[in-house]
Parts: sequence; C-alpha cells; structure tokens
Amino acid sequence: MSIWLKITTYWRLGFLNLVRVARYRIALKLGIHPVTKVQSRLIPGVFFEAVNPSALKDLAGNSGWVDGYQFFGIKVNGSDNPPTWHKNCVSAEAIDKPLRPWWQLSDFDLNVGDIKTVWEASRFDWVVGLAQSACNGNSASLHKLNTWLNDWIENNPSYLGANWKCGQEASIRVMHLAMASLITQQHDAMTPQLRALVVAHLRRIAPTIGYAVGQDNNHGTSEAAALFIGGSWLVLNGSSEGARWESIGRKWLEDRASKLIQVDGSFSQHSVNYHRVMLDTYSMAEVWRQKLGLSAFSPNLNGRLGKAVDWLHAMPGIEFGHAVNLGANDGARLLPLTDTDYRDFRPTLQLASVLFNKKRAITLSGIWDLQLGWLGIDLPTLALDQPKSRDFHCGGYAVFRQKDVSLLLRYPRYKFRPSQSDALHLDLWVGGLNVLRDAGTFSYNVNSDVSEYFNGVEGHNTVQFDQRDQMPRLSRFLLSSWLKTDYFEPLAEVGDSINISAGYTDHWGASHRRSVELSKKKLVVKDLVSGFEKSACLRWRLPLDNWSLENNTITNGKIRIVISSDVGDLQLRIIEGTESIYYLNKQPVSVVEATTEGHCQITTELYF
Repeated sequence: MSIWLKITTYWRLGFLNLVRVARYRIALKLGIHPVTKVQSRLIPGVFFEAVNPSALKDLAGNSGWVDGYQFFGIKVNGSDNPPTWHKNCVSAEAIDKPLRPWWQLSDFDLNVGDIKTVWEASRFDWVVGLAQSACNGNSASLHKLNTWLNDWIENNPSYLGANWKCGQEASIRVMHLAMASLITQQHDAMTPQLRALVVAHLRRIAPTIGYAVGQDNNHGTSEAAALFIGGSWLVLNGSSEGARWESIGRKWLEDRASKLIQVDGSFSQHSVNYHRVMLDTYSMAEVWRQKLGLSAFSPNLNGRLGKAVDWLHAMPGIEFGHAVNLGANDGARLLPLTDTDYRDFRPTLQLASVLFNKKRAITLSGIWDLQLGWLGIDLPTLALDQPKSRDFHCGGYAVFRQKDVSLLLRYPRYKFRPSQSDALHLDLWVGGLNVLRDAGTFSYNVNSDVSEYFNGVEGHNTVQFDQRDQMPRLSRFLLSSWLKTDYFEPLAEVGDSINISAGYTDHWGASHRRSVELSKKKLVVKDLVSGFEKSACLRWRLPLDNWSLENNTITNGKIRIVISSDVGDLQLRIIEGTESIYYLNKQPVSVVEATTEGHCQITTELYF
C-alpha cells in the first residue's frame, strides 16, 4: 500500500486527533504519561445502604444478573458467587499475571483472546439490576451487590489489571453506579466506600480524556458523561475535587454532541448499536442533570440529541422490537433497566425521546416505558409522528416505508471513518421478518478471515468486485481510500412506489450503481456494475430456510426472488453463510450469490 494512501487516510482522521492519540500512546509507552502516576485507595465495606421505604417500587426490573449471569445480551447459568474478573467469560481462559499496571497490558496480545470477554462482567450491569431487585424488596440482592463490589475491589486494586485499561470501561462503571444510586435514592448520601470507588475511577478517566476525544467515537461521549456525572456527584456529597471533573465533562459533552452528531441525527459511528450507546450515555447525563437540578445543557446539544432520536426512530425493525444489524455491534447496552431482549431498542428510544424531544416515541404503553418509571421521569402525552420514508443525507442512510414493509439503503457519506465495507448495503423488513440481512460483527479479536467476512463486503447485501473488499485496510479498525457517492438520484415517492439511486467508484476503478424501487408487494433493485477485472458477485443474505433455486428464481414458498442480467451470463447459487446477532454468537443464514464476469446490469425482483 502506498505511503500517500496512508497519509491521506490519516489526514482525514483530523490533525488534532492524530496529535492527541500519538501523544497519548508515546507518553504511555515511555511510562511518562500523567495517568501512570495516579494513585487511589479503594475501601472495602458497605457501598449501598439499606433501601429506604420511599425507594421501594413495584416495577419489573432487569433480572439478568439477579439469578444468573448475562454476557453480551445472552443469559447464562450462574450463581450468587461473583464472576471471575480476570477470565474470558466465554472460554474461562484466565489472564496470565493479571495484576500488572494496566498500561503494560495489550488489548490484543493477552492469552484470553478478545479482551471484551474480560471486561464484560466489570461493566457493572449487575449493579443496576441488583439495585432494582433491592428496590423490589429483595434484601438478598442488596447483600449480593455489596459482596460483589467488595470482591471486585479486592481483585482489581487501583489501576492494576485489564479492567482498568480502558477509560470507557471505567466510565461505564461510574454511570452504572450513579444510576443505581438514583434508583435506591442514595445519590446524596455516598458511603465512604462508594466515594473512594468513584474518585479512583475519575482519576483514571480524566488524564486520558484527550485520547478518548481523539477517536471521534463513543469513547469521548462516555468518558465525558462519567466525568460530568461523577464530578457533580462528588460535589453534591461535599467534595470540592469533583467540580473540575464536572466542568470538563460538561465541556466535552457539549463538544462531542456538536462534532459527532450531524444535523440529520447521524452519528460518527456508522452503527445502530453504537448509536444506542451514544443515546443512552446522553440520556443518563440528562437524567442526572435533572435530578441534581444542574444548569441545562445548551439548545444545540438538546437539538442534536433530538435529531439522533429521530434517526433511531426511523430505522427498520424498531417497531418490532429489533433493528437493522447495521455496522459494528460489540454487545454494548449501557442502560440495562428492563428484561427486554438485547436487540430491542425501544426502551432507549422511548427514554431519549422523552428527554430530548419531550414526546413519547412509542404511543402504546409497554415494557419500554419501565426505564422512565425507574428513573422517575414522567411520560408525556404528546407523541412523535410515525416514521416515514426519508433520506438522512449527511450520514448516507435512505429509509423506505410502505405499510408494514421497511427498507434501508446505506450509501457512502463518510465524514467519519467507516468500520465496515457496507456501501450500498440493503436491509429489508417485511412485517417483523428481516428478509435481507446484515452479518453483524461477531468479534473484534479473531483471525483476519473471520473478521473480513463479517466486516467486509461478504457480510452485506451488495456487490463484491474481484473477490476483494470495497476499501483497502490499513489496520484492524482502519480502512483507507474511503468511498464517495459519485452518482445520486434523491429519494422520491411516485404513486405507490418509492425510489432512490446511488453509486460509487472504488480505489481500483470498479463502479457500482444501485437503483431501488419499493412498491406495496415488490422490491426491484438494479445493480449496474463495471470497471472490474475478473468478476462481480451480488449477494442477498436471507433467513435460513428451505430456499430452492430453479432457473433464475429463488423461493421458500412465501417469498420469491427473480434475478436476471441484461447480458445473460449470471451464475446463481445458494450457499450457507453466517450472521452474528449477538456478540461472539453465530448462526447460519442462506446466501444467494449471483456472479458475472462481464460488465452488466443485474436486476433483482423480490416479491413478498
């Protein structure tokens, strides 16, 4: 790969961001970064007192950790014993010599595989769930909460081990501790043990906020929220040390909302799940601000968050308790207050809409309202308009809606770095069925073949040229030569049909133009492909079923797909593929492949 290609890619990340990240990494490697000098003492004892009668609630909570363990949204067998904090939660492999200074540990070279499998239990989701259970009158859950926190600090001394390595992971713990304190109505009466734990975390987060901001993703929003919430929490409880952290956190919450959330609500990370992470983060900050009576955030922040709510509200699948599996999906669910499935985005949508749009997103009452009850937020009578077909032009997302059919077209508008090769990916929902599907992520730390399958073009409903990816890869998380939309016909509704067209030309000169037309019972997609050397392969990723192929028609008895070419040289086949709905979990899907060796237009007609 040419040096010039690397230079232009890094330049697009932003000069100031490069400086922030480089300065952090160099100083850390040399052991001279201020964060390596931080000290704090954790105190064993009581973190949460007995729940006051006024905090008792007759509301269903998240039981995932009350009678077991819950990793990456999947409930697994567990016990009342604390998790083993330095083990892979899937394979049970343990970190060798775990209690080393965190800056001496690598994310990817540890013997446990994916570091997220170690971090998962230390995100403190269980703190929130056990606090809810205690507020339901279960004193055993309060004992368990304090026991586990004592076990955690015993096995995770200040700044030693992998669980101190990531500022965002530390931030998630602070936010969950704060939400538990609100739920139990103990936020204005911190015990010395809880105060010491929060202080230790903020001392870890504050020195590296520049590195988090330099990544232009949810690390910056999470760490800003933790500083704001944790800092003001300490001030409320008589500690002047928190005032500076509160100020820093507020500053970066405002900055990140302005920088990372575009005017149409698209977020810097091209991912539905990371969009939820961002919304939950800001929701917790806003709930906390309201409860403490702190000064309001700016109209700009509230406006950007309102648009981000509209973006999520528009996504196909939301109304059925799911969502398109678009972009990176690392299993994160930052506000786990309900027993809804991990892939159900409605609790986040309802809470964020009430906070930032002053309207409910979901008119009917349901389990998605429970978060408001737990946090003491009133449900307004006004409701958002039902989502309609629209184009989120800043982010490159076109959404079609036709009664119970919805569709998403992803076209390349990369103000921020892409993480997946999903240009011109198409996601189709008919009723509650995701007919044309995204592969998901599976894991961030797997061999390159598996990673490239899920994150690369093979994991999406689009065209692959010459058996390669859509963009050259510089590193595990960085693609180069970002695609640009060079052909576009805007979304239009004509009679019973909705239409849009978009196209790009890649780094190697191959061109793909896709035109989409959706009517009440039919989807027509025309893919014009040219400029490639050997082959172009169109894939449609379908639910696993008894699909049959006869001539150029694929059907499962309910859905019929007809694929043709204007030059007639298509090779069609149905193969078994893989998708990941939950992190580190795979399941089979059916994949239709249509391959051509010549420049042509491929037409797909899907009848439902």
